[in-house]
Amino acid sequence: MSRRLLRPAVAAALAGATLLALSACAPAADDAAPTPAAPVVSSSPTPIPTITQTASAVRIPADCRSMLSADVLAQLGQTPLNDPALGPSGVQSDGSLICIWRDPAADTTGLVTHISRMDRGPALDMLNGLVDTQGFSCYTPDAGTRCEKTWINPTYPVNDGRTLYWRDGVLIDTQYSNLAPTGYTGSIIASVFAG
Repeated sequence: MSRRLLRPAVAAALAGATLLALSACAPAADDAAPTPAAPVVSSSPTPIPTITQTASAVRIPADCRSMLSADVLAQLGQTPLNDPALGPSGVQSDGSLICIWRDPAADTTGLVTHISRMDRGPALDMLNGLVDTQGFSCYTPDAGTRCEKTWINPTYPVNDGRTLYWRDGVLIDTQYSNLAPTGYTGSIIASVFAG
């Protein structure tokens, strides 16, 4: 046999062996793609972390006198506090506090302070409403929002007014007529938000 005939035969044999070797590496039809492993389910689920409130809630006072400075109390003098004839006062069932400084026999002189909890959204909506509809002036002292307005009493020649202060979920709302001790709201703010 000549060398010429051997070369094509050897080449054909090598090509056939290579093809056989490659086809042995290919997966069978039923071995096509491995199925993904089923997820591992733990018998004890991991708890979802909760958000803890870091700042403690502001405490609403339970006494109308103790939250005022000696100077403010001196200005209030002998004005009666929380006379039952004037309606609900003191600590309320919802934890709010109502302080009524007024003589029930007086026609107009007195002030009423209501300290309660109010969330930020509703508080700011209310304060903005007072600015838009009633001409209150607002500013931001002592890390809170304070709105106020004064006017002449429609019956007597005295000043009436209202001061509101909101901070950290607490609203201090004071309405007064002919009785506005200097530093009254500031004294309450210092007491409620002390520390």
